[in-house]
Parts: sequence; C-alpha cells; structure tokens
Amino acid sequence: MSTHRVSRQVLALLLGALVVAPLSAAAQDYSPSERALFMTHHLEGLHPPVKLSYRYTRTGTLEPGFQDKVQVHLFKRADGSCCNATADFLQGERQLSLPEVEAAQANPVILYFLERDIREMSRLTKGQSAYFRKRIRMAVYQGAKVADLTVSYNGKPVAAQRISISPYADDPVRGRFEKLADKEYTFTLSGQVPGAVYSIRSSVRAANPDAPPLLVEELLVDGATPGRTQNP
Repeated sequence: MSTHRVSRQVLALLLGALVVAPLSAAAQDYSPSERALFMTHHLEGLHPPVKLSYRYTRTGTLEPGFQDKVQVHLFKRADGSCCNATADFLQGERQLSLPEVEAAQANPVILYFLERDIREMSRLTKGQSAYFRKRIRMAVYQGAKVADLTVSYNGKPVAAQRISISPYADDPVRGRFEKLADKEYTFTLSGQVPGAVYSIRSSVRAANPDAPPLLVEELLVDGATPGRTQNP
C-alpha cells in the first residue's frame, strides 16, 4: 500500500480537522469525549514494530454486506520511541489509501474509520464531505453520551468506556439525506486492549422499527502481534 508521510497537523487537515475544537472555543476548550478519542495516548506501552489487527463487518439492507480486515502498523520513530503508523484499511478494491501518521499517540484507526465513513456518506447522499466532518466534530465536542461498561477481550471481562454520538439527529438540513440522518456512531475504548480501541460502530436503523437495520459497519479488535521492522 502506498502512503504519504505527513505530520499529525497535516493529517488533521486531511481528515477535516476532526480533532480540533470549534473556532469559537478557547484554545484548550476540549470536551472529555474529544480528549478520550483524539488526545489520549492509546499507544502507550506498545513496543514497535507492532501490528494491530481488527475485523471489519458491514451488514444491513441498504447494500450488500461484506467481511474484511484492518491492520495498523506501528514503527519506531528515529529516537526509538512509539510510534509512526500506517494502515491497511480493508483489502483489494475496497482498500483505502491513507496517509502515514508521524508521532502518533491516539490510535489513528479512529480517524481512519471516520474518514472512510465520511466518504461513504458523501457517496450515498451526494453531500459534501466537509459538512459531514463538521457535524461529527461538533457532536463529539458537545453532544456525546458517555457510559462505563464491561466487555469481553480474550475471554476475560475488561473495563471499557462507550462514547456515542448522533451527529445528524437535530441537523436542520437532515431532510436532504433523511434516509441516513439517524446514523449513530459508537466508540468503545479500553486501556486493557492493545491500542485502546475495542470497537467502532456506525449504524442506521430502518424506518420500520421491526425491520432489520438499514446499515451497520463495525470494526472490532482482534489483537496485537509483532510487526514488520520498517515501512516499505
């Protein structure tokens, strides 16, 4: 997979500044959800080279589903610290070309998942990617619901935190993409899984509450294994 070496600041621009607080906010006015998703050192304690593996599943009645995989490759930086990162996000014709992240701290799989989802929203609705990025960013900043829970990892219960957002629930222009306007995103984080991201899920329920969901996409952690020694 070809990647482009970029800084975290450039990555933020490429992904629509999802990690940046609204312009009206003070420079250090970040919500707890922003800090948990984008500003926490998820990769702390990992010793590169490491490969983080995830299962990716798409289901629903809107389009044919599929099962695939995502791999995040972590490498030592020049000073020996963790980590520079690249990703193989899905495989074959579905594979996404994504930039390399230098000096990653938060797990870049979160931004990669959101970038793919935003591109899909644009494809399905003919809407502007920048608009969907803005709605997600604002929802993380001021509309997130947070809950503590227990999940199972490697057959053992682990403590986790779930962050849920519904970026378009109160969108004044949701009528332009009403079919997908009830989309919900759920991020489940745990410091007891490698890379701290247990799962990420986006879902859209059907208009009929008794019908199967219209669309569900989920990324679920598989684990960490030794990785390749350098980026090709």
